[in-house]
Amino acid sequence: MKFGSTIDGVLLIDKAPGMTSHDVVAITRRVLNTRKVGHCGTLDPLATGLLIITIGRGTKIQDLIMSEDKEYVGTIRLGQTTNSQDADGDILEERPVPALTKEEVDEVFSRFQGDFYQTPPMVSAIKKDGVPLYKLARQGKTVERAPRLVHIYGHEILKMELPEVEFRVVCSKGFYVRTYAHDIGDILGCGAHLKALRRTASGKFRADGVLTVEELRTLPVEEIKLRVMTLPEVSRLRGV
Repeated sequence: MKFGSTIDGVLLIDKAPGMTSHDVVAITRRVLNTRKVGHCGTLDPLATGLLIITIGRGTKIQDLIMSEDKEYVGTIRLGQTTNSQDADGDILEERPVPALTKEEVDEVFSRFQGDFYQTPPMVSAIKKDGVPLYKLARQGKTVERAPRLVHIYGHEILKMELPEVEFRVVCSKGFYVRTYAHDIGDILGCGAHLKALRRTASGKFRADGVLTVEELRTLPVEEIKLRVMTLPEVSRLRGV
């Protein structure tokens, strides 16, 4: 691939834990020496996996790419609820975990199928009167959040060693996996939070073999440019 003064396209990154999606955008801007960089679908600091970075004219199709379905693999920790609904938050309550069977847990997972409404967590970037909810949450405030219509296409229990449950879920955009974990724990009666999360796919894009953040930081810039998918390549992959 040859580039002139501008780079247009999509770069697939495997986000590392402990960093924000905006951190990856900042690294990409610095490495490629370009300002016009965005991302498709925020991953929380706890989460790893596929982060789609848009560059140059690629930012114009950002909303289209972001609207596609997602696949995640995660771990629920039963018996503990947190104020963020994931392991990065403070523990609010601890309850004993009953001797649940895989069938009993799967039955609760199965209640979240197809279309349903999900109430976003307080620790989120959704805005209330122009202020992100996570900023209000830091002030100890809780405000009413409008439920959002989401969709789950399928799930699978991958492994169960109580108090932890590993799972896979395929869902629509705007779906909060940590709220999913919290709500499942609520129905099971012991509470839960999301301990780990990895985005494995978004639309036709998959996390297998993509550029790591460490590679983004250390590889020669010309090698990184070769990993940028052109807009025609993106269109062919998406089947449009």
